[in-house]
Amino acid sequence: MELTVVLRAAMNWASVVRQVKTAASPGALVAAVQRVAEWPEPSQAIPLLIEVLGYNNPAAAQVAIASLQRWGRQAVPDLLTRLDGYNYGARAYAVRVLAHIGDPRALEVLEQAARYDFAPSVRRAAIRGLGNIQWQELATPEPLQERVAQALRDLSGDGDWGIRYAVIVAWELWHQRGLPGFLQPQMDALLQQLAQDEDRVVQARAQWVLQRSDKYVTMPKEV
Repeated sequence: MELTVVLRAAMNWASVVRQVKTAASPGALVAAVQRVAEWPEPSQAIPLLIEVLGYNNPAAAQVAIASLQRWGRQAVPDLLTRLDGYNYGARAYAVRVLAHIGDPRALEVLEQAARYDFAPSVRRAAIRGLGNIQWQELATPEPLQERVAQALRDLSGDGDWGIRYAVIVAWELWHQRGLPGFLQPQMDALLQQLAQDEDRVVQARAQWVLQRSDKYVTMPKEV
């Protein structure tokens, strides 16, 4: 009986894969990817969802993105090993997923995208991801936290106002999660600087965060 169940599951998965690979229309592909998104076995679903990110079908990609985000940290190893340097669209989608998940293993990818990607939207997503890192996964996060803080300081001087705005959002996300006490003075100084930014939208966001900063959690420095 158990073998029969396993064989039936394998045949069902083969059918799902076939539907994705042979979809004859954009709508059919979206429907097939939805079946992948509902598949309960991550070792099968995650690689195929990542593959879909490289297809020229934004609607299917959005279904895959939402599913990968739900899988969370389980999807990170495959996302990192399957990043496609030759398919920019797929890579950009993967960066957005990694930014949402916030796994520290993705820090290198997020920092590189935040600093150097040529698409402002991808840079903004990666910057927000730097503020979304789940530091509790690390035993000694302080060196990497200082590295992220330095990256945000560097990016706060970018010529694109949208990048500077994203830096504020990243600091705010980090503060909401519990900013380390040793970084609080740096955050305050950076926000004070951005509150005087030449762009009024950046100014307003920085001022708003400063006004709310006492409502966030600051983690005490360990001694």
